[in-house]
Amino acid sequence: MKQAGLRHKGYNAHTLRHSFATHLLDTGTDLHTIKELLGHSNISTTMIYLHLQTHRCSRIINPLDQLNNRQCNGSK
Repeated sequence: MKQAGLRHKGYNAHTLRHSFATHLLDTGTDLHTIKELLGHSNISTTMIYLHLQTHRCSRIINPLDQLNNRQCNGSK
């Protein structure tokens, strides 16, 4: 951390690891892959990062709404 110039900013190995996992999740990496990359033995440990993903819920599109929109627009 010192060589990277991050030590005085309060960063440590845990914050870098947490950021790494969060960014992977944000870019769509599945939870199992993140679990393996972090070396977690239990998926519940990795699931801690899911609490940060509440902003993604607002972008979820209901597949039934998409189906309904296609039918209304004449598409199959």
